Amino acid sequence: MKVTVLVRPKAGILDPQGEAVRDSLVKLGFPVTRAQVGRVIDLDVDAASVEEATRGAERMCAELLANELIEGFQVQVEAQS
Repeated sequence: MKVTVLVRPKAGILDPQGEAVRDSLVKLGFPVTRAQVGRVIDLDVDAASVEEATRGAERMCAELLANELIEGFQVQVEAQS
């Protein structure tokens, strides 16, 4: 299964990279009011079902991939043919 994990700062958490991107885009003339910078992690996972892959990825996030105090995450699973 192909698993994509999106990790982003939680609302209210300082995001200096996002602020720098927003400021630069505004200086270039783009009407951006907010930018948030995060990470994308692509994984190939051996799992019997989408649910199993999702549970495994959520556990990976809790144990390693995301700092749940300051980051939120989303897990997307795509079954491969």
